[in-house]
Amino acid sequence: MNAWLAFLIDSIAFGAVFIYGSTGEILTEKVGHLNLGIPGIMCMGGAGGCLFLNLFAKTLPGVLLVPCAIIASFLMAALMGLIYSFLTVTLRANQNVTGLAMTTFGSGLMMTIMAQLDPNKYLYKPKKMFRFPFAARTDSLQRVGVMFFLAIIVAVLVSYFLYKTKRGLNLRAVGENPATADAVGINVTRYKYVATCIGSGIAGLGGFYYIIDYMGSLEAYKSIEAFGWLAIALVIFALWKPVMGIFGSIIFGFLFNCSSILATIPWLTVVKSMAAKPILKMIPYLVTIIVLIITSIRGKKENQPPSSLGMNYFREER
Repeated sequence: MNAWLAFLIDSIAFGAVFIYGSTGEILTEKVGHLNLGIPGIMCMGGAGGCLFLNLFAKTLPGVLLVPCAIIASFLMAALMGLIYSFLTVTLRANQNVTGLAMTTFGSGLMMTIMAQLDPNKYLYKPKKMFRFPFAARTDSLQRVGVMFFLAIIVAVLVSYFLYKTKRGLNLRAVGENPATADAVGINVTRYKYVATCIGSGIAGLGGFYYIIDYMGSLEAYKSIEAFGWLAIALVIFALWKPVMGIFGSIIFGFLFNCSSILATIPWLTVVKSMAAKPILKMIPYLVTIIVLIITSIRGKKENQPPSSLGMNYFREER
């Protein structure tokens, strides 16, 4: 396979990590919660799926193992979302502080869990099942597996839910003005809990995908936290729209991998040094800052975050 084509396919496959993370965070932010715990939640999603595989890889057939492991990953991440919801919705804790605490807790607990697992059980044998239908390939196409296509489907379904259904309209109303939504009979607490838990579950699948499918390596879980921060940045880049998040994720994957492909261009000697590669990996963040500046200057309502984002709702103040 041509090197540039392989790089393109690899970047698209890598983008699925960000599709999961950004889609989950968009759903959470649309209901008014800024969840900075996404990196830790993605870590726990990865750990949950791998833990399930470690326990059941030898007893369940592949046709059941793959969906059950995905569900286990989703539920582990959703549990983290439930904890976050309890702290920020019920106890009204500061969302930023709570999110950062969740990230620290999630990444630390993931390290502890993953260190106890047997890679022969959770990784080397099961990963071929997740890489269907290209498991037999030895090039970049092998990474375009079951969970890659699931990421696209999930993002499209979330977009449809948000913009084409009544419940999606209610959810967005809660994120814009929870007091008004409450006044017309919308259960604000329920929407916040459900959206945050489901959004966290979706984000957690990104961590599991990166470990078991995209990388398929023993050390992959150590990099997940950094990608969680990129997923949060991508929400701004995608203007809080899941479908735009798909294209943004591919762009982020391309930009993040630039350091490897640019090093193969003969006349770009500056990027061949080890010191230049970390600088090149800053490109996605720089692009996000530029997009944020442009959208702020333009000031269009549809390109702005939900009005109550990051603010706790006190019903007695309605």
